[in-house]
Amino acid sequence: TAPAQAVKNEQSAPKQDNGEIKSTADDAGTQKEDSLWSFFFIALGVGFIGLLTPCVYPMIPMTVTFFMNASQNKLKAKSQAVFFGLSIIFIYTVIGILVSLLFGADTIKQVSEHWITNLIFFSLFAFFAASFFGMFELVLPSWLTNKSDAQVDKGGYIGSFFMALTLVLVSFSCTAPFVGGILVEAASGEVLKPTIGMFGFSLAFGIVFTLLALFPAWLNKMPKSGGWLNSVKVVLAFLILFIGMKYLNVPNQALGWGITREVFIAVWIVLFGLLGFYLMGKIKFSHDSPVEHVSVFRLVLVIAAFSFAVYLVPGLFGAPLKAVSGYLPSESSWDLDDIIRESTKNISVVASGNDGNATANLCEEPKYKDLFHLPHGLQGYFDYEQGLACAKKLNKPVFLDIKGHACTNCKVMEKNIWSDPEVLKRLSNDFVIVALYVDDNFELPENEWITSTFDGKVKKTIGRKNTDYQITRFGVNAQPYYIILDPNGKEITEGIGFVSKIDDYVRFLDSGIQAFNSSTKN
Repeated sequence: TAPAQAVKNEQSAPKQDNGEIKSTADDAGTQKEDSLWSFFFIALGVGFIGLLTPCVYPMIPMTVTFFMNASQNKLKAKSQAVFFGLSIIFIYTVIGILVSLLFGADTIKQVSEHWITNLIFFSLFAFFAASFFGMFELVLPSWLTNKSDAQVDKGGYIGSFFMALTLVLVSFSCTAPFVGGILVEAASGEVLKPTIGMFGFSLAFGIVFTLLALFPAWLNKMPKSGGWLNSVKVVLAFLILFIGMKYLNVPNQALGWGITREVFIAVWIVLFGLLGFYLMGKIKFSHDSPVEHVSVFRLVLVIAAFSFAVYLVPGLFGAPLKAVSGYLPSESSWDLDDIIRESTKNISVVASGNDGNATANLCEEPKYKDLFHLPHGLQGYFDYEQGLACAKKLNKPVFLDIKGHACTNCKVMEKNIWSDPEVLKRLSNDFVIVALYVDDNFELPENEWITSTFDGKVKKTIGRKNTDYQITRFGVNAQPYYIILDPNGKEITEGIGFVSKIDDYVRFLDSGIQAFNSSTKN
C-alpha cells in the first residue's frame, strides 16, 4: 500500500449479535496477507518447475560433485553446501529488493498498467516462448559467466558464493522467463511482492541443491538428463504463450484494436490442442527426441491439455468461462451470465419493490459513458463528483468501485461475484455506483487537472487523478477496492479488496445498507 496517511472516518460498519452483519475492518489486512502468501507459494512452485529446465537440471550433479571434492573435511564441505544454497536465495532475493527500492509501489504500478509496458511484456513472453521452442538460445555475455566461474577456484565460502552466482548466470536462458514473469506479476502496487516472489522462486533452488549436496547418494535416484528436458521446455513455451496473452489485453482495450473475447479463446484452444498433439508425439521440434511410446504421466498431461481446450469451446458461444474470466477482454455483447441475470430480473424486482427501470439510479447522463461501462447491465457513474451529486438527490449510499482495465481480480469479481442475483439486486436497487478507473490514459481538460497533495505532481489523466484520490483519501493503492459512502462522501464501511465468497460480499453490502439506514433515521 502507499505510504500516504488515509483520511479515515471513525464510524465503521455496525455489528449484530447474531453475526450476520459484521465489520469489514480486518478484511483488507487479511486479504493482503493471504495474497502475499499465495504469491509466495506460486513463486515457490514456479521455482521447482524451473529446476526441470535443460539449463538447470544438468548442473545439479555438477555442483554436487564440486562440494563432494572441494574439501576433505566432511563437516566443512556440508557447511559450504548450505552456504551455497543460501547464496542462491540471496542473489535472487536481492533482485527483488532492488526492484522494490529503485521503483517503489506507485511507480511499479503505474508502469505496469500502461499499454506500452504491457505490449512489451507480451513481446517478451513471446520472445521467451520462441527461445523455448528452439528458435534461438538465450545466453548472457561469455565474459560475465567466465569472470564468475574464475572466482570459483578460490574455494571455501567465497568459492561457494561464486558457484551460486555462476549457477544463476548459466541458468539465465531458462530461468529468465520465470524471473521476468514473477517480477511482472509482482507489479501490483505491493512493494514486498517482488522480494517475496524472488525469495519463493530461489527457495526451491536453494532447498534442492543444498539437500543433494548434503546427501549426494540421492543423485543416483534422480532421472538422467535426456530428451525429456527439452519436452519440458516446449510445454513451458505453450504455457508462456497462454499467460502472455493476458498482457495483450491491455493495449487491445487502450488502443481499441477490437480483438474480441472470442479471438483470445480461439487462440487458447489452438495452443492447448497443439500441446496435446505435441505430448502425443505428433508434433516435433528441432531438439526433440522421438516419442516411442506415451507414458502414463504424458497421458495425464495429454488428457489435461485436451480437456482444457474442450472446456474453452463453449466460450466461443458466450459461456462465461469463470475459471479464466479475469484474463479475457470484457464482453461486447451479452453472455450466459447476462441471460441468467435477465431471467431472474423479475424475481429480484418483485423482492425489492423496484420498478425495473435500468436507469433508476441515474440522475443524468454519466460522464465518460463512451469510455467505460459496468457489467451485467448495471448503471452508474465514472466521475466521483457526478455520482456523489446523484446520491444526494436520490438519498442513496454510494458504492465506490475503484478498478482498472488491467486488473485481473476486478474482472474475476465482476464475473464470479457480481453476477450472483443477490449481489446484483443490491447493486441495482440500493446504491448509486461510482466506478473509478485508475489506469485510463484519457487526458482531461486543463480545468480538471489537479495538483497532488501526495507527491506534488499535476495529474492530467483520468487514471492518474483517480489513483491520487485513492491514495490520498484511503491510503490504498491496490485494486479492486470497494467502499461504501454516504451521499456526503463520508465512509460508512471499511474498504475491502478481492473477495472469493459471495456470502461475504453480500454481508459487506448489507452492512453498508444498514449503516446508511441507521444514519438517516438519526
